[in-house]
Amino acid sequence: MKYVFGPVNSRRLGVSLGVDIVPFKVCSFNCVYCECGGTTELTDEVKEYIPYSEITAEISKVLSKKPAIDVVTFSGSGEPTLNSRLGDLIRFIKTDFPEYKVAVLTNSSMLHRPDVREGLLDADIIYPSLDAVSKNVFEKIMRPVAGTDPESIVDSIVLLRSEFKGIICLEIFIIAGVNDTDDELSRLKDACIKIRPDEIHLNHLDRPGAEDWVKPSDLENLNRIKKYFDPLPVKLVGRVQGAGSTTHYFEEYENCVYDAVDENGSDAEEIADRLNMRLFDVLRSLKNLQKKKRVEKITREGRDCYIRID
Repeated sequence: MKYVFGPVNSRRLGVSLGVDIVPFKVCSFNCVYCECGGTTELTDEVKEYIPYSEITAEISKVLSKKPAIDVVTFSGSGEPTLNSRLGDLIRFIKTDFPEYKVAVLTNSSMLHRPDVREGLLDADIIYPSLDAVSKNVFEKIMRPVAGTDPESIVDSIVLLRSEFKGIICLEIFIIAGVNDTDDELSRLKDACIKIRPDEIHLNHLDRPGAEDWVKPSDLENLNRIKKYFDPLPVKLVGRVQGAGSTTHYFEEYENCVYDAVDENGSDAEEIADRLNMRLFDVLRSLKNLQKKKRVEKITREGRDCYIRID
């Protein structure tokens, strides 16, 4: 499938069926910590990037089988609120499959638009991000599309809080030495008091980010920050332990991708089309296969290709 992925064992949401509704790495930010890699199309244009009918067909195919999942999550390799049909897609699930909760993960950049906020109102849970409030730190981490202002993002999340009746979990991604200073934490705490989220999730790096200099924050630092935010409802978000569904899911992807690599070389787009998979999942699988020395990346006629080496 190109747009629906999983279910995976999410560290935030339990067993989650993901829905990716913008093309690979179309985003309004180019975050230094993004596990999907660098943004390839930096934009704040809201439009129907992928036909509504194609996405609903995939959703129906999976949900009609009544999978044992906790939530359907709009997330993926880009910013979901850039898709103008997000609200329609949420309503489609809540109408045709009302037994499932719907969550949306957003970088908060488009929440200043009333139509975007309106489209989110039928969701059950929204995870807006706010990683910095001062302009210099915000721009260092998010590398946003021109014209994005962190203060206006705070105001937009405050508006969303006043309009949305579901659960809001504010996410703050901590990067050691960047947004964990006393000054930035004070600004973030003040913003959280204004926003009044149901929960605040302190996130941290547990997979390679877009930039090599981004390093994980240690548990001692995260606990220090959690205590600093008292008495606000803060949780530390860590890698899910136990149920191996996520690991198994990605191993299955790796095996499929490996089998699809042609003996003469294949590029990632060809493999994605052949397997009807998301480009993001193919690229992540190829990266892991390279680390395991099962495939090698070569350049052929100006494009990256992959060949088997075992």
